[in-house]
Amino acid sequence: MRPNLAIAALALLAAAPAAFAQSSSQPADLPAPTDSKVDTATFSRTVASAGQFEIESSKLAQGKNVAADVKDFASLMVKDHTKAGEDFKAALEQSQTTASVTPSGPALLPKDQAMLDQLKTLDGDEFQAKYIVLQTEAHKQALALFSTYARSGEDPALKEFAKKTLPTLRMHEERIKDLVAAHS
Repeated sequence: MRPNLAIAALALLAAAPAAFAQSSSQPADLPAPTDSKVDTATFSRTVASAGQFEIESSKLAQGKNVAADVKDFASLMVKDHTKAGEDFKAALEQSQTTASVTPSGPALLPKDQAMLDQLKTLDGDEFQAKYIVLQTEAHKQALALFSTYARSGEDPALKEFAKKTLPTLRMHEERIKDLVAAHS
């Protein structure tokens, strides 16, 4: 098994949304929505961290005092991003990439760890509001990343994975819009 497989599997645990959710500004290691290309190493690293963040932050939401629709959304995020992580792992097994991966999976990128740490300090309405904001931004960034890689990615297996994941990310974005409307 390639060393990339383990990181890729965990990388996509979250299908990549949360890694991009830090703020409305674009993180330096992510392509701008107008960029025509993203390299495989950046895609793999970002997907892995984002996926892990997405699952961990959504598990937090499930245990917090938040509205039922927010808990339902969090459950969907855990389910869908766990599945995406499995799909990412399978794509990595077929991949030609040599991105470094550890058997235990990737550590969260600093921006994702900072967001998770911030969420851990909140509860109730404050947690709910911040979680919705982070999910909104994360899914915008994930859609940009996955769309770019699906169009111009270097690795055929990862490119196909990006294409297959896009409809789920679009559905998540629609669900988030519903949460924003219900809780603004």
